[in-house]
Amino acid sequence: MTHKEANTQPPQASAVPLGALASHRTRIKICGLTREEDVDAAVAAGADAVGFVLYAPSPRYVRPERAAELARRLPPFVTPVLLFVNASATEIIAACAGIPGALLQFHGDETPQACLKPKRPFLRAARIPLDEKAAADDERFDLVKYAEAFKAAQAILLDAHVEGFGGGGKTFNWSLLPPSVNAHLVLSGGLTPANVIDGILQVRPRCLSLAVDVSSGVEVSTATGATLKGIKSADKINQFVAAVRAADDHLAKNFHRHVQSPASLPPA
Repeated sequence: MTHKEANTQPPQASAVPLGALASHRTRIKICGLTREEDVDAAVAAGADAVGFVLYAPSPRYVRPERAAELARRLPPFVTPVLLFVNASATEIIAACAGIPGALLQFHGDETPQACLKPKRPFLRAARIPLDEKAAADDERFDLVKYAEAFKAAQAILLDAHVEGFGGGGKTFNWSLLPPSVNAHLVLSGGLTPANVIDGILQVRPRCLSLAVDVSSGVEVSTATGATLKGIKSADKINQFVAAVRAADDHLAKNFHRHVQSPASLPPA
């Protein structure tokens, strides 16, 4: 079942005034960067943030020293983001020493208290089940409660719950998210230039503001259809950014119909 098919009923309420939806620009983060040319391509395309994975088991892992080296290429107002999974406060503080302006992103089992220990602005990842329709009501993930527990976070990042940590490139069912969440959200998990418009139109009405985070969806593809993890495609980055801007334009022009299908949009 596609997201468009699942989303037969639009959200009943918007968490923000429609006028705010019309004027809001979706922020963009390109994550899992490992090369200078990919940092430069993200900046040139207009990304607001770039992410470095400081989780050793990840195929996109970079050492803190390498992350600092890459972050030094960033111009003002492009934010470096450091992704951690169950790291100690000492490890996090040491990594941040080389990147003073970094935003933290927690993707493991960190408690609200653990997220506060480094004393840095942070994002908290929420691992959303791939499809909760089959789950009993009392077993479903409570995003509203989760956002309240991590209210100190700058935003809650929504990613699919898969085995392991650090993001799995899978897309969860956006239509099953609560209709109103009193938090800034970052939509992640399996985003591509082809589906990000649909994701923005479905999720933005449900929250205070929306950003998007992409990694595998802008990586170089192999002959078998897989991606080269950590190796980004400048063309795909540009296509992704163009698709996000197309969604923003659509909302600005049609904000009174912001939950409708994006089928009428031109291809990105």
